[in-house]
Amino acid sequence: MSLLIGDNSVVNMHYTLTDNDGTLIDSSKDSQPLAYLHGAGNIIPGLEKALVGKTQGDALQVKVEPAEGYGEVNTDLVKVIEKKAFEGVDKIEVGMAFEAKAPDGSTQNIIVRKVEDDEITIDSNHPLAGVTLNFDIQIVSVREATKEELDHGHTHDGHSHGH
Repeated sequence: MSLLIGDNSVVNMHYTLTDNDGTLIDSSKDSQPLAYLHGAGNIIPGLEKALVGKTQGDALQVKVEPAEGYGEVNTDLVKVIEKKAFEGVDKIEVGMAFEAKAPDGSTQNIIVRKVEDDEITIDSNHPLAGVTLNFDIQIVSVREATKEELDHGHTHDGHSHGH
């Protein structure tokens, strides 16, 4: 009998991700399958929940609403700042992405949403916040995680790790 997906299983799957308009966001079809450790928070909650109990060879379509994906858009994370904050950047355009230091010292990713004279509107929400995600999934394999994978909280399938 095939192993069913549940906590502490390593899942290899191919996926195609689109939004509600059918726009392709990401796909593993022309590369290696995605490997993840189930129950370790390695993938978004809505997708992880939908995969429980599935097994090798299963194919499914999963719709994940923003609350179970990358969250709703948080308007507090959209701010207007002065252009001079982009010191050393010659031309600032809508869609450009930057890493910035947050007040707590951590790094946050920001995207330029609007450029108007000396004011720049930036957004530090996840790029997929507020987006309904549509996954087309093909389960390639399911196996039990090794002790090392459980200790590290992720798979070691074909990836080098700096542990």
